Amino acid sequence: MSETLQAFLQATIRTATPLALAALGEMLVERSGVIDIGLEGIILCGAFGALAGASLAGVAAGYVFAMVSGVLTAMVFGWFAIRLRGDQIIVGTAVNLLALGITGTLYRDLYGTAGAALRIPTSAPVMVPLLSRIPVVGAALFAQPPITYVLYALVPATWWWLYRTSAGLALRAVGERPEGAVVVGIDPSAVRWRALLAGGVLGGLAGGTLVLAQSGTFAEGMSAGRGFIAIAIVVLGRWHPAGVALAALFFGAVSALQFVLQAMGWALPYQLFLALPYLVTLVALARVSGRTAAPAALGTT
Repeated sequence: MSETLQAFLQATIRTATPLALAALGEMLVERSGVIDIGLEGIILCGAFGALAGASLAGVAAGYVFAMVSGVLTAMVFGWFAIRLRGDQIIVGTAVNLLALGITGTLYRDLYGTAGAALRIPTSAPVMVPLLSRIPVVGAALFAQPPITYVLYALVPATWWWLYRTSAGLALRAVGERPEGAVVVGIDPSAVRWRALLAGGVLGGLAGGTLVLAQSGTFAEGMSAGRGFIAIAIVVLGRWHPAGVALAALFFGAVSALQFVLQAMGWALPYQLFLALPYLVTLVALARVSGRTAAPAALGTT
C-alpha cells in the first residue's frame, strides 16, 4: 500500500509540474488584464522547441529552445491582441490552431512519424540528500527532475515579486484599472507585453518539461488540453501564486489517480480514465463560478 501511495505522489508531482509552470505564467498575463487562450499553442510550440534543441545539443539546449519557442508564440498572440487590439479569445484560438499546424508539419518534415524524437536525451531525477529519504513523501518531492526544483523556487519568488515590488504593483494596477495606471505614468501596453513574454517563457518551459522530463519524445498535439487546464487552474487558484500551485497539485493528483485506478484493475474503458482530469476541470469551474473575483480589466482591449 505504501508503495502505491508513493508512486501516486510521485506521479502527482510529475504531472503537476508542467501545469503549474504554465499556470504561473498565465496568472501573470491575466493579472495584467489579458487572457491568453493561446497558452495551449505556446505549450505545444515549447514542446517542439525542446525536441529540436535537445536533438541538436542536449537537454539544456532543449529547455532554451522551448523558452524561445514559447516567447515567439506569445509574441504572435501579443501582436494581434495587444498591438492591434484584436479580440483576445479569437486571436488565442487562432494561435492554437496555427501552433498545431506548424508543429505537426515541421515534425513530419524534419523527423518523419517516428524519427529522432524517439532518441532525444532527457533530464534524470536528482535526489536531494536527506530530504529524499523522508518516508512516503521524500521521493515524491525530492527525487524529481531539476525543472521541478525550479518550480519550487518560482512559486515564492513570483509571490514576492507580485506583492512586494513596484513592478508587481504596476502589473496588478494595469489588470484592475489601466486608465488609472496611465495617470501615474504606467504604460499598460508595456506592462502587458512584459507579462505576456514572461507567460511565453513559462508556457514554453511547460512544453519542454513534457518532452525533456517526462515523455522523452514528441507527438503531434501532445499538449492535449493542458493549456486550457492551466487557465482553469488560474481561476481556481484565485490569481494567487500559492493558490495556483495548490490547484495544480489537485489536478496533478486527479491525473495521477487514473493510473492508480487502472492499476487496480477496474474494468472500465480507458477513455473514461483519460477523460477524468477534464471532467474534474468542468465540475470545479462550475462550483467556483461567481465566487472568484477576476482582475477587473481582464479581457479588455
